[in-house]
Amino acid sequence: MAWIPCLVLPTADNRSASLGDPDVDDYLQFVAARARPNTVLANAYDLKVFFTVVPKEPSMVTTRDVLEFLKHQRAPRRGPTVVRLEDGEAGLAARTVKRRLTSVSGLFSYLIARGDAGIAVNPVPGGLASRRATTRGRGVPLVRTPRTLPRVLGPADVDRFLAALRTARDRAMTHAMLLGALRRSEVLGLRFDDIRVGEKRLFVAEGKGGHQRLVPVSATFFTVLADYLEHERPPTSTNRVFVVLKGPRRGHPLSTAGLDEIIRGASHRSGVALTCHQLRHTCLTRLREAGMALEAVQAQAGHRSIESTRIYLHLANGWLEAEYRHAITAIDATATDAP
Repeated sequence: MAWIPCLVLPTADNRSASLGDPDVDDYLQFVAARARPNTVLANAYDLKVFFTVVPKEPSMVTTRDVLEFLKHQRAPRRGPTVVRLEDGEAGLAARTVKRRLTSVSGLFSYLIARGDAGIAVNPVPGGLASRRATTRGRGVPLVRTPRTLPRVLGPADVDRFLAALRTARDRAMTHAMLLGALRRSEVLGLRFDDIRVGEKRLFVAEGKGGHQRLVPVSATFFTVLADYLEHERPPTSTNRVFVVLKGPRRGHPLSTAGLDEIIRGASHRSGVALTCHQLRHTCLTRLREAGMALEAVQAQAGHRSIESTRIYLHLANGWLEAEYRHAITAIDATATDAP
């Protein structure tokens, strides 16, 4: 039986989103009880996309439906074809499709564990069979996600972008990402108790996955922050540091959409296309290039696994070249000494 998913966003009284199907909504309530609001919204949106393409009740979904959904998601979008520079592909990025399939798989794993939805097997396959599966115990991934290097900004681009920011608030938020490697959500989540001016450190209370950390940040950030707090921040009862400066929401905490709009506007004025995450990548890359130990970069970034931090070995231009020159010198010396 077909149903049309209708996304209802969480409210102050209810942290869970809703799509209009009892089983799906029950799962979203389960997610809301153990995950952060952004995770709930991401799962809800992914499931909305899936059940819009596959208009069936969960108990009627088959593996064939999942594979058809995969084909649909990887097909080029309608209208002018846009090819991503990072991987040369059209259509949705593989990471986006993989995340959506993970959300769908999570729903069916939950319903199987609950045991009363009439579902015995998860219709989302873990991978495709191959000869390798018989020799190494694994098959081909359902979605291959290329490991691409993020773009890092040069000093000239950074200066142009900073010059295009119109307020001390906007410069302070940018410096938190560019000099402290904070994520966008971590910047917006800062409260006054999180600012350790005397220590020149920030306490990140709302890190990814609920993890907290205390990180040093350049004195430049605190100088710009003081300018914002003294001259721009309107009187308000919220303890969030960064708030809206004008309009009907003046004094309310700045939203993700608001920060994105600020970044887009400065990007347009400066001619430097960037994202909040590229500011963070630039910070971590420069720290590694300056000789900061990989474990220290991991702590600054808030990565749970050192594997997530190893990408900055590749982004730090001097590290690979220095390691290569050292090795090739040793090889040449060995060849010269050989009889």
